[in-house]
Amino acid sequence: MSTTPNGVPFYDVIVVGAGLSGIGAGYHLQNACPDKSFAILESRASMGGTWDLFKYPGIRSDSDMYTLGFPFNPWKSDKTLADGPAILQYIKDTAAKFGIDKKIQYHHKVTDASWSDAEKLWTISLAPNEQVPYTQLQCRFLTMCSGYYDYKSGYLPEFAGKDTFEGQIVHPQQWTPNVDYANKKVIVIGSGATAVTLVPELAKKAAHVTMLQRTPTYIAAVPGTDKIASALKKVLPEKLAYSMIRWKNIMLAIGVFNFSKRWPQTMRRLIQKGAEKSIGNAYEQKHFDPPYNPWDQRMCLIPDADLFSAIREGSANIVTDQIERFTPKGILLKSGEELNADLIVTATGLKVQLLGGMTMHRNGALVDPGKTHAYRGVMFSDIPNFAFTVGYTNASWTLKCDLSLQFVTKVLRYMAAHNHEVVTPRFDSKAFTSEPLLDFSAGYVLRAADMLPKQGSKHPWKVYQNYVRDLMSLKWSGVNDKYLEYK
Repeated sequence: MSTTPNGVPFYDVIVVGAGLSGIGAGYHLQNACPDKSFAILESRASMGGTWDLFKYPGIRSDSDMYTLGFPFNPWKSDKTLADGPAILQYIKDTAAKFGIDKKIQYHHKVTDASWSDAEKLWTISLAPNEQVPYTQLQCRFLTMCSGYYDYKSGYLPEFAGKDTFEGQIVHPQQWTPNVDYANKKVIVIGSGATAVTLVPELAKKAAHVTMLQRTPTYIAAVPGTDKIASALKKVLPEKLAYSMIRWKNIMLAIGVFNFSKRWPQTMRRLIQKGAEKSIGNAYEQKHFDPPYNPWDQRMCLIPDADLFSAIREGSANIVTDQIERFTPKGILLKSGEELNADLIVTATGLKVQLLGGMTMHRNGALVDPGKTHAYRGVMFSDIPNFAFTVGYTNASWTLKCDLSLQFVTKVLRYMAAHNHEVVTPRFDSKAFTSEPLLDFSAGYVLRAADMLPKQGSKHPWKVYQNYVRDLMSLKWSGVNDKYLEYK
């Protein structure tokens, strides 16, 4: 770090966010660009992002840890889907191992980032904080690793009569240790990853748990431990074993996704038969028959069929219906049935918030990210010296983020080698048509469509959601095509 003549802290690169992708950014910057000064700004008091924020029972990954983990620091446990505390500790251990923790500046809530063409730098504005002696920083290059949802609150639809309910209502994002569910009737509203995680965990202590869903989700059981991975680690050197396990899981995920897209009805039947086999006589087709094809929305994975076991054993059940209104004792459904509850958990989704909620300006003019296009899924058109990281919708978050960050360091090295100070992606509206950034029908994506950048109709503006294609685009390709303007 240095300071400007006005005493403002200055870095070559600023990274916003100290979750999985922020720690990955720190590793790649110090490994590939050791001459660059950088800082990781974190709005909260601790690192970990999602895995430090969420505290609800049973929180775990919904992607396998060999691909969700960092490629430069292999995941060592045999667990396929790890619990939240284990993932958080892994992030902290990784940051400490590589000295990245020393680069994190806590209590730095970024409110605005303003680019100046004249000065060729970003001015970062911070929310005032008693623990931070300044409210601005400056940098040459800005990388956003802040995820894409609001940390303050989750998505909560308007439920008629909600205030009449005599029990407790809690959103998983606001879960605290004093939420008591032991020996109580619990309703979990939702059918996504959070709901299918919560239900079997709550069922261990609750009197009964009902998962109330408006629309079914594809739910597939996976082994809690990867036996092939365990075997490979016993007979092969660690680095080779990890690489093989990682690639096995990457190709398996790509294969399942492509199979689902090509033969959706066959995949539908396979998933449903798996659920029926695990649940037995308690299985009801209507609860596992979504009105969309597999992978039109993200598929839910459950370790060792824990949700299915809870349903089979009677400690949990699923109800597929719509909510008429809340009542003093529970929830009245459109069908006329009333579900009684002591506790209602609204696992109704996330609220998308792009760029951690900060505003962005260029030469004093407000930037609307929804009017930009995503160059290789990493940079915004017409925004200089800027990158953002967003993971895959059909695979692990970290896979895409890691490739994106490697691409950023390649750009930085290219700029240094050719004495460039500024790089700006330029979208050609005559050569490409515009499309939504994410070809995904999940509610949280559809609600945020207008605020997200667009993608183009083909490379390098097309976001393919395919790791192998992104290896070619981000890791193995050059960084000097005609759509990147260097000065």
